[in-house]
Amino acid sequence: MRAVKARKDTITVASRRGVERSLRTLEGCTVYEGHARFVANNKVAVNGVEFGADRIFINVGGRASIPPISGLDQVPYFTNSSMMDIDFLPPHLIVLGGSYIGLEFAQAYRRFGSEVTVIELAPRLIAREDEDASHAVADFLKEEGIDVRVDSKVVGVEKQGNSIAVKVESAGKVSQVVGTHMLVAIGRRPNTDDLGVCNSGIATDSHGYIQVDDQLRTNVPGIWAMGDCNGRGAFTHTSWNDFEIVAANILDNEQRRVSERITAYALYTDPPLARAGMTEQEVRKTGKPALVSTMAMEDVSRAYEKGETKGFMKILADRDSKQDSWRVVAWTCRRRGHPLHYRSHVRQSTLCGHATCNAHSSNRFRIYSDHDARF
Repeated sequence: MRAVKARKDTITVASRRGVERSLRTLEGCTVYEGHARFVANNKVAVNGVEFGADRIFINVGGRASIPPISGLDQVPYFTNSSMMDIDFLPPHLIVLGGSYIGLEFAQAYRRFGSEVTVIELAPRLIAREDEDASHAVADFLKEEGIDVRVDSKVVGVEKQGNSIAVKVESAGKVSQVVGTHMLVAIGRRPNTDDLGVCNSGIATDSHGYIQVDDQLRTNVPGIWAMGDCNGRGAFTHTSWNDFEIVAANILDNEQRRVSERITAYALYTDPPLARAGMTEQEVRKTGKPALVSTMAMEDVSRAYEKGETKGFMKILADRDSKQDSWRVVAWTCRRRGHPLHYRSHVRQSTLCGHATCNAHSSNRFRIYSDHDARF
């Protein structure tokens, strides 16, 4: 683990230094290090020095949310940030939270050699995904020996010698999981609680996220909020797209909007889960007629040849539209077969209950399934 951490440090430090170097050498850019707070409308103070500007862009990110669990403040625990700094192998890692961050760390440390238990409050893992994807991810994690407990509420945590005991309530019964280390990955919160937004009149919601319109403008003229702190996306690429929207609108007089963005992201387990567009649940809620088709990865030639056939692809399309309107939920074996690398276009053939897709230049396949359905 020391070698693993050393390699991680080498890569991340070089990246951070490169970004900082580029900013410090950028003409017209001055870097100040310190805790910035609003002191008035369009005025920020850093290290006792006040700065005023006609345009202010907020991108302060977020951090792990720590739930009010009894005893949690009395035991040591990791978050997604501190988890990256350990140089030892936890004998038994308990993960609170069965979503993206929790599952990525759970599988990684299971493969390193730790015993791992995942405790999730919802009835299934990654509950925002469709049930078929959620259950499939749970299945391969269980196959690797991860103890997955869903529909389970953590009601207390306490120290027991050198171990940590987690009390779990499920189906009306209280049980106990004992491990050596614990990762809290239950949710995220924006870094706005000590930003002084009340001094500027910037509106936030009940969770602290800065409220923005469809062009990422706050309620205060001349102030924009981008990235995790606006609650409109929690990924590096959505933060970057926020910048693209704001820059295009200000510099190029465009009218780009967040609502035009198609959601795309990946869960970096192995095999990975990736999604572009709406889930089947979201499509059904619209009430619009649609088509859905799935394809098992064992029916994909490259996956079969590599002997990595876990998973499936799933495409949803507007039933009445003949345009290339498509949604994909898929998880595949390796990144070279990553679904986001597929140039996928649902053609008119979807009206016949199947989808034709282009993959890797001229390679073409059609998706057929016993589960093809219209709704």
